[in-house]
Amino acid sequence: MLAELGYASLEDLTQQVVPRAIRQTSPLNLPVPLTEEAALRRLRQIMGRNKVLRSFLGLGYHDTFTPPVILRNVLENPGWYTAYT
Repeated sequence: MLAELGYASLEDLTQQVVPRAIRQTSPLNLPVPLTEEAALRRLRQIMGRNKVLRSFLGLGYHDTFTPPVILRNVLENPGWYTAYT
């Protein structure tokens, strides 16, 4: 694909496309890459710090009455929940 665009390498393409003012000249200070096993172990360690809390979404609204005008104009109107309006 690079040859089709007229470039010998990705570096040549980058030199032509990315303005000099925004190019990163110094190397990135990245940590040592992890193996898949080490990354999973680290993610599990991070996830282990999560607190499992009780969700209260929807509690107390089980037997409420929804007025017909709301049902007809909002809940039963596909214009509210589809892209085809």
